[in-house]
Amino acid sequence: MSSCSRIESEKRIIELMVRFYCRRRLRSAELPPEYSALLEYAHRRLDHCRFGNAKTSCKRCPIHCYAPEKRALMRKVMRWCGPRMMLYHPIITLKHYLGG
Repeated sequence: MSSCSRIESEKRIIELMVRFYCRRRLRSAELPPEYSALLEYAHRRLDHCRFGNAKTSCKRCPIHCYAPEKRALMRKVMRWCGPRMMLYHPIITLKHYLGG
């Protein structure tokens, strides 16, 4: 992960979290349309992030570029996944929290 850009790293982590949420919380092997759309939306937002590789976490960003309904859905995914990521993906989680 360290050899890729911050944006690419964020994209991978978001995809991991959305897929993890759907598989474990929703018990769905495939991404439901709503979550597939959320993932595509998140990737587009990251592609157009005005801060580029100097970005902070979206939670700390002064500019909230997500539409309110997408932001609420992503928050729901992250709140559920956050505590579980350390158990299932500890190295990725630590790198993410340490900014690397």
